[in-house]
Amino acid sequence: MGPITTIQANDFRRQWDDLRDDALAAFEKVGASGWYVLGEEVRGFEEELAALWGFPFTTGVASGMDAIEISLRALGCGPGDRVLTTPISAFATTLAIVKLGAVPVFVDTDDQGLINLERCGDLLRRRRDIRFFVPVHLYGFALDRGGLSRLRDEHELLMVEDCAQSIAAVGEVAATSFYPTKNLGAMGDGGAILSRDAGFDARVRALRDYGQTAKYRHDFIGYNSRLDELQAAYLRRACLPRLERWTTRRREIAAAYLAGIKNPAVRLPSPPKGSEPSWHLFPVWTDRRLRDSRFGIHYPIAIPDQKALDGVPFEAPGGYENARRLCASEVSLPIHPYLDDGEVAEVIAAVDSL
Repeated sequence: MGPITTIQANDFRRQWDDLRDDALAAFEKVGASGWYVLGEEVRGFEEELAALWGFPFTTGVASGMDAIEISLRALGCGPGDRVLTTPISAFATTLAIVKLGAVPVFVDTDDQGLINLERCGDLLRRRRDIRFFVPVHLYGFALDRGGLSRLRDEHELLMVEDCAQSIAAVGEVAATSFYPTKNLGAMGDGGAILSRDAGFDARVRALRDYGQTAKYRHDFIGYNSRLDELQAAYLRRACLPRLERWTTRRREIAAAYLAGIKNPAVRLPSPPKGSEPSWHLFPVWTDRRLRDSRFGIHYPIAIPDQKALDGVPFEAPGGYENARRLCASEVSLPIHPYLDDGEVAEVIAAVDSL
């Protein structure tokens, strides 16, 4: 098999060629405004993102991790609180919990890498001390909405959905990321909190800005976690208008992979029924691990096995062997929206030749 190193996991140069004019116009608008922090571009982007997702409130913050941490804190999560979550995700998901002094409680995943909601239910019926839940819509696969709602209602959970990889897969409170590789990515870091409660939104708005409830009035010990005005303008004026087209292209590429890859040694993803994935990633699993330059790998180490958690309180009742197995066999195929059909065919041929 010939190398396919010319096919990028994300091709920001092609993206820039496409949106350069809109991006430069956005930056010019901010520069000419003379207002560089929490100005009109942040407000406009928050409103447009809320409308896209069908939420009344959106608050821009500095990163996806901050979005999770601030949301949990606004819900009352603090030292010693138990937070149900997944062993497969970006480490930021768990780091946000740990930074609050809370204790992650890891529940194993299903065969697609999503937290196993049945196991969550079994655990919650035995444990009344778990009040918070951070489910992750991993790879762009939306967790079962009905299952999440039943868990929340039956066990009175306070839930923050990590939607960094799955735009629009949200319930009551969602945290998302605008890291450059995300489906809606900035030219730096950024994040947002989406919610349906005005009181909650007021708390997160104060927390992101040093705990201010009005100018020079600080009611909370807050954060310096404000979505940058330049990033907001770029997202609002250059990226949001292209998001639907980008998502459609990701779905076309995923459909081509699902139809075209025939290698029996490679297990293809099977997203939850009834969901329409946004395909942030296209993970496959194979016993013939391809740790070379041809393919990407996401999350090769389960979060509870990370050295950073040595000495940090966490729980993993029931273990997480399925997560470990998936971490040891995952490979990510390129799926960014600037792939052309010839490159998609080349990826399929490369996988089938393994």
